[in-house]
Amino acid sequence: MAKRALRVLAVAYIDFENLPNKINSATIEKNLTFVGLIGMIDPPREGVKEAVNTCKKAGIKTVMITGDHILTAKAIAKDLGILRKNDIAITGTQLDKISKEELEKNIMKYSVFARVSPEHKVRIVEAFKNTGAIVAMTGDGVNDAPALKNADIGISMGLNRYRCCKKCIRYDINR
Repeated sequence: MAKRALRVLAVAYIDFENLPNKINSATIEKNLTFVGLIGMIDPPREGVKEAVNTCKKAGIKTVMITGDHILTAKAIAKDLGILRKNDIAITGTQLDKISKEELEKNIMKYSVFARVSPEHKVRIVEAFKNTGAIVAMTGDGVNDAPALKNADIGISMGLNRYRCCKKCIRYDINR
């Protein structure tokens, strides 16, 4: 399912005669009965594929930075035209093993960053900037704010207009 750009959720349950006094992963995430897997699509926003194509024609490298599983991210990135033949996809865990110097040296080879944290996003933005690139970053969540602030151009996207930091203006793209 992930290879078909679906986000995969596992569903399980546990029966309790009485709820435990303390509810946490140690008390409820054991002896579960597996029910199945659910695949759901979170389609790209309208116009994204066209925007990626426009950037490509203008000589702008577009990358995807996401919390999605790497297989899901790669499938979506291929469909959008972000991940091309010789481009590399990498996870946050793999990124942790790469030195700052190595990342900066090879940053232009990467087109997909999956399962990343807000700290990873900042590191990616800084690596691109340290090559001399002008970096524009879009994001739609509070987890994107540090990277948006560090980018040369931070574009916070969502349903309302507001500032997430001094450099970013959130704009209603549905207007």
